[in-house]
Amino acid sequence: MSTRRRWAIYTCAAAAVLAAPLMSSGPRFVAATAQAQSAKSDRPAPQHADKATNPATVTGAPHAPPSRTPFTAAEDAAAVVPGMPDARFWGDSATDFNRALPPQPGPWLILSTGGADGAFGAGLLNGLSAAGNRPDYAVVTGVSTGALMAPFAFAGLHYDAVLKAAYTQISAADIFEAGGTGESFVDSWPLKDLIAKEITPALLTDIAAEHRRGRRLFVVTTDLDAERSVVWNMGAIAAHGGPDALNLFRTVLLASGSIPGAFPPVLIGVESNGKRFSEMHVDGGVGGQFFVAPAALMDSSSGYRIPATQLYIVVNSRLGRDFQVVQRSTPLILSQAVGMAVDVDLRLMLDRTFVASKNSGIGFNVATIPQDFNAPSRGPFDPQYMRALFDAGYDQGKGAAAFATAPPPYPGASAVESSDIGKPGVTK
Repeated sequence: MSTRRRWAIYTCAAAAVLAAPLMSSGPRFVAATAQAQSAKSDRPAPQHADKATNPATVTGAPHAPPSRTPFTAAEDAAAVVPGMPDARFWGDSATDFNRALPPQPGPWLILSTGGADGAFGAGLLNGLSAAGNRPDYAVVTGVSTGALMAPFAFAGLHYDAVLKAAYTQISAADIFEAGGTGESFVDSWPLKDLIAKEITPALLTDIAAEHRRGRRLFVVTTDLDAERSVVWNMGAIAAHGGPDALNLFRTVLLASGSIPGAFPPVLIGVESNGKRFSEMHVDGGVGGQFFVAPAALMDSSSGYRIPATQLYIVVNSRLGRDFQVVQRSTPLILSQAVGMAVDVDLRLMLDRTFVASKNSGIGFNVATIPQDFNAPSRGPFDPQYMRALFDAGYDQGKGAAAFATAPPPYPGASAVESSDIGKPGVTK
């Protein structure tokens, strides 16, 4: 399949994941649409320049966005953020990855994608704190919703209340506004404003202090122009201080959660050999549902030893089949198919990480949404559903079995079959 066709399919499918609950019949559509549209009347008009100058906000119909400054692959490969050369590195660069790691090994916290299901991870972290079982993670990585919670998880236990509020006191109106932008099906200006409210100068000061102590905070976006993952060294950005660092920090978080086709992409200004241009960044989940290390280093034959003492992976998803009779609707068909594909991707990544941790001689720990969690959701970012999921995560984090030491069994495999895998004469 050609690169162009692959990306076209992904864009349509990713947009459908968000759009499907909105387009289905019944109360979901009414509730979600009403929540999103209420942003226009219940919230002040956004003050950022992009919104003010967007013709779509005047005419009600999306217009073609302004053209971009052209640049080459070589220029992009060498590009840096002006004044912050240590702000990021390519996600496939083993050399840059190792250079960015902390000087001393320690436990790593890996936070996955999941959208509103990030409420599970927020609850789990709060539960671990309540039980006194939350270590001082040497490295914290986050992708998509995991990126949004990562700064609070990294900054310390005193941000637990902020993390809880971020996943139990929001609704769809805090995340998006209905209506296309010319680059997406909905507008994410409410999420941009929410990030600006929650990512404060004080938080950046605390993150910078932890970075100077030797800890590392990494957030992943996808450079859509280069088709490569980018790892942002958020502690290094925070350490620069000032308005530029604060703005970049917020921009990266917005980009990491911007589902292509559903939310607008985020343009980030860079410089290469004196030439300035903007890269297009989207959701970090395009390149993988979570991030531990560059893919080449995670290969079972690489011989690389992950310099951690333990891996703690929080999967903001319930890994299991979700049966439903799919209606004959394009968005619903795509939503079900992409949901299945994401589940498969998560399992493959967990298996690869499990093998890499064993090859590295370090502990593997994974937490997933309990299989018996069945609270109903009335649509995207339903507050009642998120509060119930937060509580489930909290109870799991506070309990004696917050993490499993192996990936969850595949559906259909009995406990005996799963425990026997790997024994002589037994295969999957």
